[in-house]
Parts: sequence; structure tokens; C-alpha cells
Amino acid sequence: MAKPAAKFLDIRELSFERALKELEQIVSRLERGDVELEESINIWERGEALKEHCDRLLKQAESRVEKITLDAKGEVKGTEPFDAEPQG
Repeated sequence: MAKPAAKFLDIRELSFERALKELEQIVSRLERGDVELEESINIWERGEALKEHCDRLLKQAESRVEKITLDAKGEVKGTEPFDAEPQG
């Protein structure tokens, strides 16, 4: 069986916000339980592809974000890569 992302090539063109909105709609439909089995499987696979796309876009954004570093006097010293995971 093909990976969901390879099956839904149109997803690559979606912005993060549009992909997330569609993913939320899919989750809502599945939670209601009023979707036939075959359609449930199809939209679940699309949801998986949307999730992968959103994850990829978030990772790309995180790699572009930098945080400003300050010296002991509180003055700007430079920048360093942003670490989304807190240390400690």
C-alpha cells in the first residue's frame, strides 16, 4: 500500500493553516461517526498525509527561527538557533 503522502499530491501545495483546517474537519467527521467505512478509511489516509505535511512545515519553520541572545548587560549579543525543547 502506498504511503498516504504519496497518494495525495495536492496537499504539498497547501499552506499550514489550510492543511490544519482540513485535518480538523476530517477529525470532526470521523468523531461524529456518520461516515461509511470505505470513506472513513479514505479520509483517515488523507488526514495522515495532512498531518505529515503540517509536521514537515512546522519543522521547516523551526529551522528558520532564531532567538536573540543578550550579554550580561542585557544588550544584544547575536542570535542562535531556536531550541523548541526546554533545557533542563
